[in-house]
This record gives sequence, structure tokens and C-alpha cells, in this order.
Amino acid sequence: MTAHRSPNFDARPPGVPVDILVLHYTGMASAGEALARLCDPAARVGAHYLIDEDGTVHALIDEDKRAWHAGVAWWRGVADVNGRSVGIELVNPGHDLGYRAFPEAQMAALEGLARDILARHPIPPRNVVGHSDVAPRRKRDPGELFDWVRLAAAGIGLWPQDGEPADADAAAVADMLAAYGYEAAGRETVAAFQRHFRPAQVDGHADGETVGRLRRLLALTE
Repeated sequence: MTAHRSPNFDARPPGVPVDILVLHYTGMASAGEALARLCDPAARVGAHYLIDEDGTVHALIDEDKRAWHAGVAWWRGVADVNGRSVGIELVNPGHDLGYRAFPEAQMAALEGLARDILARHPIPPRNVVGHSDVAPRRKRDPGELFDWVRLAAAGIGLWPQDGEPADADAAAVADMLAAYGYEAAGRETVAAFQRHFRPAQVDGHADGETVGRLRRLLALTE
């Protein structure tokens, strides 16, 4: 792990637990550009860690600080996601610059780092989320190519088991999404759910497979 200092943080609210882990992609052309931006005070965006595609982990902000990574976001009733979370940026050009799969070395480094973070903080599995989960109207990262299945198999986050499709009307889907943790209903939120849990179809339409996976996820949290 290499250490860099980003100024893009402030104090965490006193007495508030760190109980959310948010994963991002950088959406920039190179690791160097991403590192420079995350350490630029004028950018006013930061994260606790940056992981390069070769697996190099850059520590940017101490975990006891409130890094500015999530922006306007919401998860399970928490509006100040920055104040309750650790943020990890993964080097990847993103959807606008040639989105691609996340390499083995990068995912292995993420697994190790995430396990360490979970050992230090009371983060429940359903609170291991992507940026698009907490900001579905604005963000698509880390996107449908991210290997959430691998993380869940390593005990980092949740993944629904295989099962039968299910039906539900729009109101019931909105209620289930809210019960899992999402703030907003509508196509953008369904698409965010699909990016995370049904990546073969990201169209904002709650088909039977999407609804089935959502029901099975909720069962895991009961």
C-alpha cells in the first residue's frame, strides 16, 4: 500500500458509526489522472482508497475522516452517506471512456482491503454498495461489469441465490426497493438495482428475474 494525502475531507460527525462501504470507479483515462484529481483541493472530491488495475492500493484519507466521495446520496435512511462510509475508488475509464472489466489483480486487492475494513467497522452486508445504489439518478458506477458475485462469495456484501422469477406491480417493486435500502423509486432506481444484482439486463424494467432477485435479497435480510 502506498500513502498519498488528499485534502478532500472533513471531520466525521461525533458518535456516528462507520457502517457503509461504497465502491466507485474513477471514470478517468488513467490512474495518474484519477490520483491527481483525488488529491487536488480544487476538485473537492476524495476517497479513502484508490486501487489501480495492477492491484496497487493507494491510501488517501484516514478512515476516521469524512471523505468527499459519495456526493448527494442516500442509503437506508442515511442522507449523509459520506459521514457514515468508507469510499474506495477503482481505476476504470467508466462508461464514457471505454468501460471494461475489472482485472484479477484489482479485484484481489479489493477483496483484501474490504475484509480489513469490515473487520474494523460494523458494516452489515447489505451496506456494501455501489455509487449507483446510493445515487441512482446521477451515477452508474461501478457498473454492470463489476464482480459483485465474487465479493459476496468472499463474505463482502450480499448476492441472491438462484430461484424462480416473480411478479409484482410498480408500487410493490418500489416498496421492496425501499425496504432493501434505496431512496427513490422509478426506472433509474430499478436500473441501479440491476447494475448490482441483475447485470445481464440493465434497462430499468422490473422483469420477473429482477423482482425474483429482489425478493430473495430481502429474505436474506430478515
